Order: sequence, then C-alpha cells, then structure tokens
Amino acid sequence: MTPLAELQALADPARAAEMLAYHKAPRPYLGVSAAAIATLADRWRSERTLEDRIALAADLWRTNIHEARIAAAKLLTQARIRPDEAAWALIVSWVPDFDAWAIADHASIAGQKRLVADPSRLDVVEAWIVNPHMWTRRAALVMTLPWTRQNFPKAADLAIRDRVLGWCASLAEDPDWFIQKAVAWWLRDLSKHDAGRTRSFLADHGARLKSFARKEAARHLPD
Repeated sequence: MTPLAELQALADPARAAEMLAYHKAPRPYLGVSAAAIATLADRWRSERTLEDRIALAADLWRTNIHEARIAAAKLLTQARIRPDEAAWALIVSWVPDFDAWAIADHASIAGQKRLVADPSRLDVVEAWIVNPHMWTRRAALVMTLPWTRQNFPKAADLAIRDRVLGWCASLAEDPDWFIQKAVAWWLRDLSKHDAGRTRSFLADHGARLKSFARKEAARHLPD
C-alpha cells in the first residue's frame, strides 16, 4: 500500500464529518486520529532515505487532505536532518497554504527544528511579520517559540529573544484574534523562563494588546 492508501484505510467518515465542522477549513478529512498518523509517520520516516522522505512529504501535502498534510509535517519534524536545506525550503513553501491552526501548527513545529538548527533562517521568517496572509504572520511567532523556553540562554539566544519580542511589539495592535493569541502564547511561554522580559514588554506594549491577550500573556507571571 502507498502511504496515502494506508491513511485512507483508516478513514472514519463519522469522525471526518466532525473534524470538518471543528476545523472549518474546506478540504477532505479522513477522520484518522493524531496518534495513528504519528505511528504511520514514524514508520515511514524509518523506512526511507531523507530524499525519499522529502519527496513523500511534498506529495502528501499536495493532496490537500487534512491527515496527509499533518503526516507530511511529521515526516520533517526532527531535530537532526543533514543536510536540511531541502527540508527547510519545503516547509517554507507550505506557509502560504496555511489556513487552519492544526496543520499550521504541525508544520510550524517542523519549522522550529530547522530554525534552531540554523538561526540565520530567521531573516526569512522576519519578513513574514508584514505579510498580508494572517497565517504567515502567525507562523513567524509559532516557529520561534523555542527561544521562549530556554532556562540558560546564551547571548546569541537572548538577542534572538529580543528580536522576536520586537516582532511581537509590531503585531500588538493586529486586530486578528489568531495573531493576538500568538503574541500572548509567545509571552506566556516566555514568562515561565524570563519573567523580567515579559513584564517589560507588557509595561511598554501591554495596553496595545486586546484584553484577553494581555491577560493570557501574564497568566504565569509570579505575583
């Protein structure tokens, strides 16, 4: 069986209808669980060369099937991929297609790994902040979340942290709920490891955020 046929063999039409109603993005849904997709993707990854995995990920993405796109992202979610230029280029090519949070987040997690592997790629991501496509703007923040989570960041990592906080500041008045949520997510995660920077950001820019985002950003700040 082809990988796509393996996914289709697990289809659950009732669950697929529920997923369409939940995600709302107009595409085919098979009704396959996230755990089952992960199991298949793990096996496909182990059975294939890097070149073949990249080709399979590209093919699965092109189907526009929800589960196939999730699987495509999982095939490239790996800390060590060498060389990884083709994997990064494929992930970047997917960003304009983002139209729902689940697929966008799975692909962005794959992107996180490639950014950590080569932070110079942040120059590409920075341009997304002004993109008219909301999901592209959001991806810039989701893909840089690893820099919120370091307990002992190096100087270069602190510089990246401050750089992305500048992006957050530029998006503080973005009216889209998903962007407000993404800024809040970045700050909330940062607050667990760098309360000082989070407090400073909120002091300088918190009033420009929507109320729900400001509260979410501060949720884990110590009193």
